[in-house]
Amino acid sequence: MRPAGSPITRIEHIRRRLRAAGAKPCHEARILQSWARAIPVATRHRRAEDFLPLGVRNALPDLTTELNGLARLSAEHPGEDGSARLLIALADGETVESVLLPRGGLCVSSQVGCAVGCIFCMTGRTGLRRQLGSAEIVAQVALARTRRPVKRVVFMGMGEPTHNLGNVQEAIELLGTLGAIGHKELVFSTVGDRRVFERLPQGQVKPALAISLHSTSPALRARLLPQAPRIDPPELVELAEHYARTTGYPIQYQWTLLAGINDSDEEVASIARLLAGKYAMMNFIPYNANDGLGFRRPSWERANALAGALQRRGIVTRLRNSAGQDIDGGCGQLRARTVGSGP
Repeated sequence: MRPAGSPITRIEHIRRRLRAAGAKPCHEARILQSWARAIPVATRHRRAEDFLPLGVRNALPDLTTELNGLARLSAEHPGEDGSARLLIALADGETVESVLLPRGGLCVSSQVGCAVGCIFCMTGRTGLRRQLGSAEIVAQVALARTRRPVKRVVFMGMGEPTHNLGNVQEAIELLGTLGAIGHKELVFSTVGDRRVFERLPQGQVKPALAISLHSTSPALRARLLPQAPRIDPPELVELAEHYARTTGYPIQYQWTLLAGINDSDEEVASIARLLAGKYAMMNFIPYNANDGLGFRRPSWERANALAGALQRRGIVTRLRNSAGQDIDGGCGQLRARTVGSGP
């Protein structure tokens, strides 16, 4: 058993620390709620001494300091679209990225680095350095809420959530209950892994699902996502469709548009066949340029034409700009620039 006073990285470590101080489940819930929502434990109408045991009150200052140290703002790069890319320093000195999105959204990271190795992603170039604990994931939300309201959390930052499934699910459970985030406003993004379809339906909180598709061709998709599980797109769509019908949330398919690679008329026709009749929507996202990777984003006119063509074929389609285009803020770039500038 983890001793009281040892470092916190998971939500269970917080619970154990509180229990060691004499907390009952109701006290745990109040403190976890306060932390996840970034609101005071005590209020104008109710003092902490009115409902917290003395041992918990004595332990709370040190615990609060440690929780605040789980995710500290290292740098912020605001975008003209209302987004802001945050470089987050973790307690051990590692860094990850979170993105404040317009209209109350937040994109969080689940790993330091990533093992999937998507060839168009800066994060994938670094490989996987370590997993984030569930408390470190929630701490990104708590920090963001000190800056603006957060009503939607998407697991689309650094890392592949499936490779850290236990910690991500723990974070989702807390955010979807005490953290006051609607279940469909928690979006689990993945390249596709059978474990997702086995384990997510078993959780108390069932998040919405986003699938990084990027091509309907198995060979091209394998080249773009070299370490992703080998699930051919038709099978992946069928697995996702079952989850969509079970939860009542449409699947959000993610497609990074790469000029000359996956932005052809043939791909649009293939997407239309693949998603026909499915409870799904397609998000086209023009590539956010990363220096040195050799990929280009298509023109906005071309991207808009592709989205319109797919929409006319009966597939709900959205054309989205990655947050932070004006600050060259593709996922992993802010961290890469900072790490690269170090000794």
